[in-house]
Parts: sequence; structure tokens; C-alpha cells
Amino acid sequence: MRVYEVLFIVSPKTEEEDIQSLITQFSDTVTHQGASVTNVNRLGLRRLAYPIQKFNEGHYVILTVEGSGKEIAEIERRMRVVDAVIRYLTIRIDEDLKRAAKFKARRSSRNSNHAPKPRRDSRGNNYAQASREEGDE
Repeated sequence: MRVYEVLFIVSPKTEEEDIQSLITQFSDTVTHQGASVTNVNRLGLRRLAYPIQKFNEGHYVILTVEGSGKEIAEIERRMRVVDAVIRYLTIRIDEDLKRAAKFKARRSSRNSNHAPKPRRDSRGNNYAQASREEGDE
């Protein structure tokens, strides 16, 4: 199963209800194709890096989609048709997620290997325990 991140920018003139209906429409398209939307992240109104269709701002929405890949073509086709979507970008992120998990596991095992070892005295006793026993005497 592949994981994709579909980012699309909606025109700033679009109402909030229309943005929600677009998200629902795209999510339904994906689920109808046999895939699933695992996360919807609405980033809100943000300034664009450069003007697109004479707009300097846009509503950013990110959909995280798990599927085979054929549903991405359909959702991109629908985004091209909708006038409110001024730009979109799809990125496959499953390999990046695997790589990040691998680095995280390696880092956690490295940290556990470098944990401070208890100090021992010449008899092999734990230093903290030996100093307590000497204090008792």
C-alpha cells in the first residue's frame, strides 16, 4: 500500500463551506476508488510564494491518502476541472516514512546503548550501594 500526500490550494474567494464540500468530494472520490484518506490537514489561509492566477493568498489543504495509486490520477483530474483549486501537488511519502522510522529506531537503540552504566568499586559492588554501606558503619 502506497501513501501519498495531496496538497491543494483553494482560491481565497472561496467560502469555508465550499472548501469543506471540496474536501468531502475529494475524500469520497478516493474512498470510492478503494483507497482511504487517513488524515485531513487544513492549514488555513496562507500567503503564496508567488502570485497564482492573480491571487497572493490561498487556503492550503493536505490530504494523506493510502492506496494503490490509480485513485491519485482521478483526484488530480477532478482538481484540474474545479475552478476553485488554483494549484495542487501530489507526493509519494511511504518510502520517506519508512526511512524516518528506520532512523528513529536506530537513534533510540543508540541512546539505550549509551545510557550511563552504574559505577562499581574494586569489589564489584555498585558504587552508590557501597557508599551507603560505609555510611551505615
